[in-house]
Amino acid sequence: MVKVLLTGGSGFIAAHILEILLERGYDVVTTVRSEEKGQHILEAHPNVPKEKLSYVVIEDIGKDGVFDEVVKSDPPFDYVIHTASPFHYRFTDPVKEVLDPAIKGTTGILKAIQAFAPTVKRVVITSSFAAMARTDTLVKVYDESVWANVAWEESVGDNKGATYRGSKASLPLARRPPVTLAEKAAWDYVEKEKPSFDLTVINPPAVFGPIVHHISSLSDINTSNANILEAIQGKYKDGNMPRSIVFLWVDVRDVALAHVRAIEVAEAGGKRLFIVAGHFSAKRIADAIRETHPELESKLPENVIDDLPADVYQYNNTLGRQLLGIEYRTLKECIGDTVSSLIKLGA
Repeated sequence: MVKVLLTGGSGFIAAHILEILLERGYDVVTTVRSEEKGQHILEAHPNVPKEKLSYVVIEDIGKDGVFDEVVKSDPPFDYVIHTASPFHYRFTDPVKEVLDPAIKGTTGILKAIQAFAPTVKRVVITSSFAAMARTDTLVKVYDESVWANVAWEESVGDNKGATYRGSKASLPLARRPPVTLAEKAAWDYVEKEKPSFDLTVINPPAVFGPIVHHISSLSDINTSNANILEAIQGKYKDGNMPRSIVFLWVDVRDVALAHVRAIEVAEAGGKRLFIVAGHFSAKRIADAIRETHPELESKLPENVIDDLPADVYQYNNTLGRQLLGIEYRTLKECIGDTVSSLIKLGA
């Protein structure tokens, strides 16, 4: 049976990837940051035998050599899906809490696979639209060819959005030894080292969708879903929902499927894939909540301003759609299912 290593298995996107992998019969080993998180994963899949699903604890993916023993599996791994990279704005030390885990975690797992897991055919890495979004020039249409322009100095400064973009993008250090950031570091490694495996990278924008991973409280909700939660809790009843900083979105289930299809479609090797469903705005989200959950009307803002610019940048998702066969969910379906999952969690 085909065996997959899935890093960061307790995360928002990874939990959906895990469900699809198990549904399709893959054997999966996932990494987690604690025994508690690992047990939550096993409890979420009580009918899956232990030989089909297990976990390994890695507390800090930014440490040198942490993946070396993990990839030495018997039976060996056929594929690796690397999703373990922080995405939040709650950090105090951008290098230690965001940049090192993202960059060193990515290069570290590639080095470990090359050294100790010769059977791995492909590595799929979760990147982000943050590795594409530019602030120095007007991009009319985003596609896989566009790279972000965030430099290391911005990433280690006070701009938390820039720190996340920096963890996903690539520019050289101006006053330190050259540093490549996470996604570009992966492509550079493959180009330079010519490993036995090939690489596929998935680049989604804002990711909404139902929550299937364990969270200890609603305060632990993933960043992209936070505004939806606050909207249905009535936080914006007397005002507008926060203005979007990204105007492109995708459903988490479609992102998860893209990761799995990326190991199943031979032609996906060596590709960077922009997985995006369309444009969204605060008003469109509020309208979707109203349509799917009219009982929440009293908690929603009455006159939401549509903050989608008339000249908003466009996108080209042709490569991902044609190569992986993704049929994207609508915003209404996505937001409706997201709200339903939040209500089940006590929102």
